[in-house]
Amino acid sequence: MADEQAPPEFMSALVTEHFALQSAASSTISESGSRVAIYLSALSSGLVAIGFASSSPHALAALAFTVLPTVFVLGWFTIVRLIDTSVANVVSLRRIELIRGYYASIVPSAAAYFEPDEPMTGTQGVRYGRWSFLFTMASMVVMVNCVLGGATIALLCDLAFKAPLPAAAGIGVATGLALLALSMRYEHRRLTPGRPRLVRRHRHDRRQPRSRLTVRDHAVRYCTSNPVAASAGRRTGAAR
Repeated sequence: MADEQAPPEFMSALVTEHFALQSAASSTISESGSRVAIYLSALSSGLVAIGFASSSPHALAALAFTVLPTVFVLGWFTIVRLIDTSVANVVSLRRIELIRGYYASIVPSAAAYFEPDEPMTGTQGVRYGRWSFLFTMASMVVMVNCVLGGATIALLCDLAFKAPLPAAAGIGVATGLALLALSMRYEHRRLTPGRPRLVRRHRHDRRQPRSRLTVRDHAVRYCTSNPVAASAGRRTGAAR
């Protein structure tokens, strides 16, 4: 067991933080489900209304060009918020993992009950790779919203500009694919940890050798900026 004993106030605050992070992670999931349900309900209601107005071309055009752009903008708002909740969920789970690492360092026998996730099995038995972002709620809404955007453009070309059906369909497909590529690019950049930007040096500094940070340097910087990780590292070193 570590020689340094944590005060009861610290353990109480740590358990409270653990509970707060669990609540935050759960709230992100419930909020995501609610927002997806609101978007799909608005989309289905709009499509039903357009279907009732299909007998009149003027009513169809007026209703379609009013409802479909509104639902499309609502879809973009939903996508941005879904990505925000995904990021918040990942951050909460990572902070919980830091607290679990501290729990595992309290006594030697605690390591068996707070084992870290292994790279082979993944997080709680689920492996996340480079393309895992394609299977999130945000990606589902992105796909539906891009189809809606392409269909709206195709309908606009057909009803407003009297374009031939193959040309209108081709323009709609191209628009949908472009929106899909942009949306997936945005989601991937938000969910993927960004690389540090390179700072441009002056001319008189170009001849100086560049300093390279090792993995240990990054770990030291992270631990010094995170009190929980720093305390866990001190306890682990004292236990060893």
